[in-house]
Amino acid sequence: MKVGFIGLGAMGSAMASNLLRAGHTVTVWNRSAAAAEPLVSLGARLASTPDRAAQGEVLCSMLANDTAVREVILDSGLLDAMDPGTVHVNHATISVALARELATEHARRGLGYVAAPVFGRPDMAAAAKLNILAAGHAAVIEQVRPLLEAMGSKVWPMGEAAERANVAKIAGNFMLASAIESMAEATALTRAYGVSAADFLEVMTSTLFAAPAYQGYGKLIAAQRFTPAGFTMALGFKDVGLAQAAGEAARVPLPFAGVLRDGFLEALAGGDEALDWSALALVAARRANLAGREDG
Repeated sequence: MKVGFIGLGAMGSAMASNLLRAGHTVTVWNRSAAAAEPLVSLGARLASTPDRAAQGEVLCSMLANDTAVREVILDSGLLDAMDPGTVHVNHATISVALARELATEHARRGLGYVAAPVFGRPDMAAAAKLNILAAGHAAVIEQVRPLLEAMGSKVWPMGEAAERANVAKIAGNFMLASAIESMAEATALTRAYGVSAADFLEVMTSTLFAAPAYQGYGKLIAAQRFTPAGFTMALGFKDVGLAQAAGEAARVPLPFAGVLRDGFLEALAGGDEALDWSALALVAARRANLAGREDG
């Protein structure tokens, strides 16, 4: 299949490389052309502009936020440059409002649109083990299923309305942030009494909370391994804001979202925006005057 891929950060580059390994013809574009070089060495074609990457059967995009998606997909005239019948698969975590707008704009031009945000960090993307949510017309999803299956371990249909996939992704990230915050606060409490984060979290993640999210982020918190970031504080702050906006639009109270927002904002104010979002543990430690204190 002839595929374009726009947005070559840690996630996008890993996903595009798996499309190449699956035998697809891939044309890539990124604001920074240097990010495309490893993919070109694997056989990808380099596009000089986004519209040149959108000349195949399918365009995939993995952009950072609403602003980037609006600039590259909507404001640039990219959609007008695509042939009718081309399918755009949008992997970005974006707002419900923008998801609806994108679906409308694609339909108006006779373009297929699939909202396909993913669960998984860069290592999971590299291993093609992402869980991919997919919303759009069933026939269009089936058309791009070979691509989704080349990048992930499972595709989870969310219905025809594009925003369903995006709100499920937003809600999932809200749950992940909540899990991280609960471990951050709990380990601050145990550390204040001389119980190390590593010892406490080993018990919890081996028994009551023996689940991938707790185990994976628990290891990062226990080791205080917050770089390189698989998902940054800045992105966590953005996604909690998306959850709050979605909740307000549907009159759904999300009281804990305010706690998370304040934690992320405190981290950003302290210059920690590039750390992994599991570094909410540092915020909790600072609040408890435990920063710099050794465990145990």
